[in-house]
Amino acid sequence: MASLSGFGAVAASVSLWLLWSVVIGALANQLPDRLLGRHDPHQSDHLGAEPLRIYERWLGIRVWKPWIPDAGDALPGGIRKASLARRDPLALQRLSLETRRAELVHWALWPAWIVTALWLPPAGVLINLIFATLFNLPCLLLQRYNRLRLCRTLRRLSS
Repeated sequence: MASLSGFGAVAASVSLWLLWSVVIGALANQLPDRLLGRHDPHQSDHLGAEPLRIYERWLGIRVWKPWIPDAGDALPGGIRKASLARRDPLALQRLSLETRRAELVHWALWPAWIVTALWLPPAGVLINLIFATLFNLPCLLLQRYNRLRLCRTLRRLSS
């Protein structure tokens, strides 16, 4: 295990995060929709208001949600999820699918901190773990919250 120091360690870590983000985002954009459309336990089983209240009251998601950037259209073929362009069922289903894609991206981004153990001392690896968690966990929670809301709206439209 080689240990870089100073600028080299920071440059390697920043490069890892940037490169890994672009690679994962590009791969996720290429995933066929059929792979994302499988049963989602956070969608159909919890359609009541209680899960939404947990996100809103206990996690305060409405307070910090506006501060989360939407990089959905940062790569070709990506879709922004910050606002609805249309409110018809097909558009809402598409957006729900894209929340799954975004969630998958953030799950795949998180473990990149482990790679930093190749060149960082334990304290640096810990910093990268904290960074990965602070930057991915809110996005994961937000995608699940949005998907719950979309599913509830779709159910109302179909009844």
